[in-house]
Amino acid sequence: MEARGFVVSSEPKLSERLLEKYEFLDYGHAMEIISDTCPQEWNDLRECLDRFEITKADIAAAGGNKSSIPKVFDSILFPKGWKEVRITADLLIKKGERSSRSGSQGFKPERVEELAVKGYIDGHNIDFVKGKVAFDLEWNSKDQTFDRDLLAMRSYFDARIIDVGVIITRSAEMNEVFASLGEEVKKKYGASTTWMGKLEPRLQARRNGGCPILAIGIRPKCVTDY
Repeated sequence: MEARGFVVSSEPKLSERLLEKYEFLDYGHAMEIISDTCPQEWNDLRECLDRFEITKADIAAAGGNKSSIPKVFDSILFPKGWKEVRITADLLIKKGERSSRSGSQGFKPERVEELAVKGYIDGHNIDFVKGKVAFDLEWNSKDQTFDRDLLAMRSYFDARIIDVGVIITRSAEMNEVFASLGEEVKKKYGASTTWMGKLEPRLQARRNGGCPILAIGIRPKCVTDY
């Protein structure tokens, strides 16, 4: 079954300013979970989104996720206790065996064999984690980066490390800004990079598993001189 994202166009927990600066897509009631059960983390993210501003010069000079743009989020979130987190895990399987079906007391194994799957979770990394919330920014990476992010958030959710994930990327509306800055800039931010048009199909295909995801798209209102 295809997952459907709920477009957040009117929400009392979001100011008019934030609704102008970003588009919000809610998968799995992520907005409700983060705002109601993780209020401090939600306040941190709203403050970060409110303060986030870039210029046309930032866009033209950007070099993927190593540019100055992601550093804006670093400077706001790290002092508030958000940490970059990496997890690894082995899977221990217990296989119980019984030689017959006699009796009505349920399954009582006569022999238990333990099997270890090493590296079952192998080095999944998320840029920002605080409490039960994970947050990743994808400004201008290859679009396959979304697969890595969603797998990581799914793994953290399954391991009960987080309750909700947030991914911020570019709205399709930003293409207008790129086009105004010339062909070279427009080419740099091509269709095969990270933007909402590449994230939505992955969420609709449930690449996030059961992890609720709030997808946020940066709009031209974030560009102060556009």
